[in-house]
Amino acid sequence: MANLFFESGNLEATEAFLSAAYTPMQIGGRPADSRARIARTEAGGLSVDRLSFGYTMGYDAGCLGKVCLVSMHSGTIVDTTDGREEVYGPGETFLLAPHDRPYAGQVREARYTITMFDPRLLARVAPGSGGGDVRITGARAVGPAENRRLGAAVAYLRDHVVDESAVADGPDGLLLSTAVQHLAATVLHTLPNTARGDAAAPRDTRDAHSDTLRRALSFIEANAHRDITLADIAASVPVTPRAVQYAFTRHAGTTPLGHLRRVRLARAHADLRSADPADPSGTATVAGIAGRWGFAHQGRFAAAYRREYGVPPSVTLRSG
Repeated sequence: MANLFFESGNLEATEAFLSAAYTPMQIGGRPADSRARIARTEAGGLSVDRLSFGYTMGYDAGCLGKVCLVSMHSGTIVDTTDGREEVYGPGETFLLAPHDRPYAGQVREARYTITMFDPRLLARVAPGSGGGDVRITGARAVGPAENRRLGAAVAYLRDHVVDESAVADGPDGLLLSTAVQHLAATVLHTLPNTARGDAAAPRDTRDAHSDTLRRALSFIEANAHRDITLADIAASVPVTPRAVQYAFTRHAGTTPLGHLRRVRLARAHADLRSADPADPSGTATVAGIAGRWGFAHQGRFAAAYRREYGVPPSVTLRSG
C-alpha cells in the first residue's frame, strides 16, 4: 500500500503534481486563493484520492488509462471535452472520461473523491462479455437510485476497505480485490455500458448442463482463497460466463459468485473455530478472519454468518 499527500498554494507545483499523479495536463487560471490539497491511498491496482481546490481551475489532460470515478462533495466540475458542457455537483458520482481519451474541463472550488482502477476488470466481472472488451458509454448513472448505489460503493471502499486491507488481507489481497470487483460490478449495473442487456446465446443455454456445474464447483473449491472472478470460473470449464450462470441457476439454485461467497464463509467458519483468541499476535479476530476471506463489510459478514451457523462469529471465536 502506498500513500501520497500534496498541499500547495503554487499553481506550477500543483500542475506538476497532477501531471505526475494522473496524466500530463495543463491547468489555467490565476486565482487569489490557489490552495490545493490532494491525498492518495493506493493498493492492489486501486487508487482513492481526496481532493480539495479553493479556486476555479481549468484543465486540459491526456488519457488516464484507468476507469476514473468522481464523487462530488462540494462545488462543481464542468466537463468541456469535445466542446460540450456537462455540469456535475454535490451528491453525483460519475465517470470523468473514457480511459483511452483526453479530456478537458473546470474544477470550480470543489471537494471530491477520485477512484481509479484498471478498465480490464470490467470484462472480468461482466457476465456476458466472454472476456472481450467492455466499455462505459455514458458518464452519468442511469437513474437516481443507481447514482446513490454507485456513490455508496465508492464511499464504503474509500472509508472502510482501503486502509483496513493493509491489516486484514492475506498474501493474496483477497479483501481488497473482492471489494474492487464489487465496485466494478456496481459500475456495470449503474453506468451505461456495452455489457448491459446482452441477449442469451443458444450456445450458453446448451452449455449450462450438470458437468459445467461440476467443473465450476471443483474450481471454486480449489481456488476460493485466490482473487477469482466469474470470468475465471468460466474459463476453467471452459464455457462462457453466462453459461456458468445458467448452470448454477438451473442445477444449484444460486449463482457462481453466491456459491463462492458461501465457500469463503465456510472457510472463515473453520478459521474461527481453530483460532486462539488469546493469541498475542492479535491476528485471531473476527475482522481479521473475515477480511482474510474477502468480507469487507463486517455487518454483512456477521449477518450472513449468523444465518448460516445460528450464532454470531464472535461466539464461535470465543468457543474455539
